[in-house]
Amino acid sequence: MRRFFVALLAAALAPAALLTAQSRALDIYWIDVEGGASTLIVAPSGESMLVDTGYETDGRDAKRIHAAAQQAGLKQLDHVVISHYHGDHVGGLAALATMIPIGRVYTRGDKIAVPADQKWYDSMRAVSAGRRTIVAPGDKIPIKGVDVLVVSSDHQLLPKPANGGGPNALCANAEQKAPAGFENQAGVGLLLTYNRFTFLNLIDFDWATEMELACPINKVGAVTLFQSNRHGAWEGAGAPAFLGAIRPQVVVFNNGPRKGLGQVQEAKVITPPGVKVAPYERNGYARAAALPGIEGIWQGHLSLLDKDPKHNTSPDMIANFEETAECKGHFIRASVQANGQFTMMNGRNGFSRSYKAR
Repeated sequence: MRRFFVALLAAALAPAALLTAQSRALDIYWIDVEGGASTLIVAPSGESMLVDTGYETDGRDAKRIHAAAQQAGLKQLDHVVISHYHGDHVGGLAALATMIPIGRVYTRGDKIAVPADQKWYDSMRAVSAGRRTIVAPGDKIPIKGVDVLVVSSDHQLLPKPANGGGPNALCANAEQKAPAGFENQAGVGLLLTYNRFTFLNLIDFDWATEMELACPINKVGAVTLFQSNRHGAWEGAGAPAFLGAIRPQVVVFNNGPRKGLGQVQEAKVITPPGVKVAPYERNGYARAAALPGIEGIWQGHLSLLDKDPKHNTSPDMIANFEETAECKGHFIRASVQANGQFTMMNGRNGFSRSYKAR
């Protein structure tokens, strides 16, 4: 009789447990690493993926990543993607590896173009010894319940369009700019898909690489959420033909107080002589705000380089306002439901806003 009641109880609890597992959200944390880059993704299955680890800076960024992982209830980081070998992307990796177990590490290849990047490459090799995977465009990072597609690596891009991509009419009369350097163009870029929700993270892609990805064929389609490339420094990035093709509903600027958004980095124009290019908004925030269909813009920091309210989003949607020395490192989080509804939340003040993936 006792066995019967135990079996009956187990049968009653099983649907509830299944429902709980199915109702878990996909969570994305933009961790404040002062204008470096670090994005933590926790799938509904509980598997985790960290993209980049911020600066070395006395372990500051590793501690912030670890704190976010703890808040997410993680005991380990199952997958860690190191997009490229700049210190603001891989600098925190060595310290982080002493704080939380790290599983598989995914990177681009081994070529180093600038001696200053050798230190960061060597750090990555030391941490990833015996568990490193070099990825190529078209590869998948295996996370149960979500599709994580590599769209770029080592100056190579997807061989054919994904996510409904196709011919891009915006390429006609589009301005062309000079490349921003070997590492920025070599990085691992990712397109994550969870049912109707799509998230594009191209790290430090420059204008030239954006144009290669979007023209004449848009290879990544339209996306729900876009993490600003080059931290929002959109003089050498944010090509209108690219942004207009991916048509994000929500943009997150992963900027710092004095890095990225508001930073002027003039890039040499290399549009062929005699080609008349279409005019476009020069300010990065204003350019994003003018995109057709844009519903929300969130910032890691108020830009202290350009504090004009017209050049920053609503204060409720900015996670940090201080200089680096005083910064508390508040995060931004997206919680995505299986039906495509997602809620953005500001870790500083708890302000949230919900959207529905188109």
